[in-house]
Amino acid sequence: MEISAAGRLEVRITAADVGKRVSVRRLSEAGGSLEKFTDTVGVLTSWTDGVLLITRKSGETVRVAESALVAGKVVPPAPARRRGPAATYEELARVAARAWPPVEEERLGEWRLRAAGGFTRRANSALPLGDPGLPLDDALSAVRRWYGARGLPAYVQAATGAEGTEERLCAELERRGWVREVSAEVWTGGLAPVADLAEGAGVVLSRDADEAWLARYQRKGVSDVALRVLGGGPSVWFATVPGADAPAAIGRCVVDGRWASFAAVEVDAAQRRRGLATAVMAALAGRALEEGASAAWLQVETDNAGARALYAGMGFAAHHAYHHYREPSDAATAAP
Repeated sequence: MEISAAGRLEVRITAADVGKRVSVRRLSEAGGSLEKFTDTVGVLTSWTDGVLLITRKSGETVRVAESALVAGKVVPPAPARRRGPAATYEELARVAARAWPPVEEERLGEWRLRAAGGFTRRANSALPLGDPGLPLDDALSAVRRWYGARGLPAYVQAATGAEGTEERLCAELERRGWVREVSAEVWTGGLAPVADLAEGAGVVLSRDADEAWLARYQRKGVSDVALRVLGGGPSVWFATVPGADAPAAIGRCVVDGRWASFAAVEVDAAQRRRGLATAVMAALAGRALEEGASAAWLQVETDNAGARALYAGMGFAAHHAYHHYREPSDAATAAP
């Protein structure tokens, strides 16, 4: 917190600092002889009518009354990660979009409107990667019309927590009543350490998701559209550990330049804690290394404690969070 030369806490931010990363301390409780304070760090997304809105790295929006401010200052962007591959948000967003491609895509300025028959939110949401070329309300109206014409609810995927992410857009969506339904994180790490974790013995690699692989995949009733999404990407590999009736474990990897993405890593509940997920990822990582990749990324939902522990043990760490916002008036049934 900012302390003056006289030793007093000072508020050194104004409404002109909207859009910057700030650290504030506010009075949260007073009574008796003690005062309690709460500190918040995030992007200042608005300051109107005596209320500050600060969006944290997780995407959570914190309301702070101006009258409760005790101290505040602008702080530098979150420090660069000390391990793993360096990457900008935009680079990862574009790589992730290629790794899980929609069946249909249209541009709205620098936004991408993506549709795949409702199979996953990622393939059925608008991806803002710059200026939509319209005022925001007009752009959102265009998004709703585009998805409505396809019988789909309108979603916008927006990110928080890294330099260049979209905290202000998230705040504007929430202000307009868009509902945040699902949040996840993108984690990055080195590829070679994953390949070194296990020999990958017993893992079969294929260019196609065959019936056995799909029998283990948790999204039942996979349609032709879903198969097009799963099989799309620059260089796609599917991993299978054979089992009695269905594979004991599966995984999917997409190699795209220096990046390899991991997804659909699933293990039979009766076969867990045998290192099968590690074996699948090691085999896929080895193949990606052969194709010239050196860095890896994956996404994990914020409440999946088991997966987060597994990936952290492999050297992955969170890069940014992303969120799917649904238009105010329609229910959505697409999976994350």
